[in-house]
This record gives sequence, structure tokens and C-alpha cells, in this order.
Amino acid sequence: MGELRTLEYRDGDVVLEGQLATPPGPGPHPAILVMHNAHGLGEQVRERAQRLAKAGYVALASDMYGGGRHFASAEETGEPFAALQHDPLKLRGRVLAAYKALTGLPQVDVKRTGAVGFCFGGQCVLELARSGADVKAVVSFHGLLHAPLPAQPGAVKAKVMVLTGAKDPYAPAENVQALQAEMAAAGADWQVTVYGEGFHAFTDPVADTMPIKGLRYDPLLDRLSWGQAMAFIEATVLA
Repeated sequence: MGELRTLEYRDGDVVLEGQLATPPGPGPHPAILVMHNAHGLGEQVRERAQRLAKAGYVALASDMYGGGRHFASAEETGEPFAALQHDPLKLRGRVLAAYKALTGLPQVDVKRTGAVGFCFGGQCVLELARSGADVKAVVSFHGLLHAPLPAQPGAVKAKVMVLTGAKDPYAPAENVQALQAEMAAAGADWQVTVYGEGFHAFTDPVADTMPIKGLRYDPLLDRLSWGQAMAFIEATVLA
């Protein structure tokens, strides 16, 4: 239970390789899309997918770059990350390709789906919600909150939870306020928690090893935010 296998899917001509974890039994099971940070499909999202499968969810750690790649350095990450940031429609389409791959699995209950994302992945799950996808809930962990394609009134079907840190330089207070205004204007059902001592990547155990300013792992916030997110998912996806 919770073992990973590669799931190949496509976005146009790009071959994507996610990592799929499934609970025992034929299902249909509730399902969660798990979206990686800017470095690609790394250990954190693989572990969270396995954790979710053990809790009874089909979980797909999706691939935003193609080939299931993970980059060790910011220099390697820069070009593929920037290519998606500079093309918001392409970014949203890549997210939707992952969601389609997950919901197309025979063991998935398409009426009980959600998504969680970390850093860049937090931005991705918010794009899933903004797209109007028929997803029950999304949770952004220390995500990027700017909105090149803001949610339109009435479009957001998902219940939205944003977990962010007051000391995160990549999600400053003005971005948090703008997100709240955007979600309110769209008529979305949204929640925002700001952790007073939270830096960027507070859930990532390797954050402190990265030579990037503003990152800090916080074991308390890691545990607290996951518990908060799971309670939210259980109350929405399983409702």
C-alpha cells in the first residue's frame, strides 16, 4: 500500500511522468493531485503521495516539466520554471493535464477529488481552482500567490485553503491580501492561514540546505499545516 509507480501522460507533445500511489482494493477511491515545487518531482511530493495513499486516497505526484525531472540547483531549475511562469495559459494547461490524468484512472471516484501543492505547486493548485475544474478542494502550502489569470466570478468550484508564512518573501503580505480580494470577488469559499514564524518552504526538510534566501524548514509548522490540510480535505473531498 502506498508504493509508487510511474504514470505516463501527455500535455500536447510533452510526455509527463508522474508518480502514482494507490490504496488497496479496486475502488473507486477519493483522489488527490500532489504538485511539486520549482525543483521538480522530488522526494517531498513522492512521500506525501505515499502518505495520502495510506490514508485511503489515490495520489498522483504530477510532473510539470516532463520526463519526471528533478533539478538539484536553482540554476538548473531556472529555465523550465521561467518558461511556465512566462506563459500562464501553458502553466494552467499543464496543471489540467495532470488533473485529467488522475481523474481518468478507473479506480478514482471523480466526484471526490482534491489537490495539494508546495511552493510552485501551491501556485499550480490555485491555478487548478481558478480554471473552474470540478475539484472539491485545493490546499496551497507556502505557495506563490500572484495571479496572471485571476479567477473569474463564479468560476471557482473548489474550496480553497492557503497556508502561508508571514516571513515568506515569495508570498508577501500584499500578495496575500490580493489573493483574498481575488477569491472574494470570484465568490469562492476560501480560507487563509498565515503562520507568524513561517518562512518559504516551511514543510520541506531540505530547505535549510538550499543556498536561497527566505527558506527555512519548520518541523512544527510542517506537522501543523499537514494536520490542518488533512482535516480540510476530509471535510470537503469526503463530504
